[in-house]
Amino acid sequence: MPKKTTSTPAPRTDQKNAQPSFLNGSTVNLEVNVGSRLRQLRTDHDLSLRVLAEKSGLSINTLALIENQKTSPSVSTLQQIAWALQVPITAFFETDIPKSSIAYLKANRRPHAVFEHGSLEDLGAGLTDRIIEPFLVHLEPLTNSGPNPIVHTGYEFVFCLAGRITYMIENQTYLLEQGDSLLFESHLPHRWQNVGEVAAQALLVLLPTDSRDRPTKQHFGL
Repeated sequence: MPKKTTSTPAPRTDQKNAQPSFLNGSTVNLEVNVGSRLRQLRTDHDLSLRVLAEKSGLSINTLALIENQKTSPSVSTLQQIAWALQVPITAFFETDIPKSSIAYLKANRRPHAVFEHGSLEDLGAGLTDRIIEPFLVHLEPLTNSGPNPIVHTGYEFVFCLAGRITYMIENQTYLLEQGDSLLFESHLPHRWQNVGEVAAQALLVLLPTDSRDRPTKQHFGL
């Protein structure tokens, strides 16, 4: 039977500067500067902070803090921003990795970004016109997606690699421990929480059925 849990406040982590990738490098750090990418995307769309705030439902101050790397956005915040910009959440992970019909990534070459509750690694970076969004998610102890339910199109698949994660879908709670998986229609209101006192890790695959949908932004604020 599913187990019920209670939510706890999420700690805040800091972002680091992005570093370029090199095709022939044996050791590559591909940490993404989310604040810098946000400013670039907003500028590319010719939007002021005020206009983006109105479109996303976020405050100007929140957007400014993210752009200036004074705070790390949650997944849900990033999803709101991506929806407002009409870009996939993966747009925040763009690096110098060349586009191809095959995405083959060594473990030390995955683009990753820090968000409010942990970090996110893009497992599909470099794939041309992809519709599937696979991520390796690291969640800090006792963190959660926030009080507001997440809703987006398509499907969501979660495979717990380590730790204990609960998913609350509508009025049902599902406990995921190592080796457990969950697949559901993501139009159902859902939230997640790391209920353990140690970090958790999961494979997360998002498959939005609407190209304008930005599920990663809603989940992690990226």
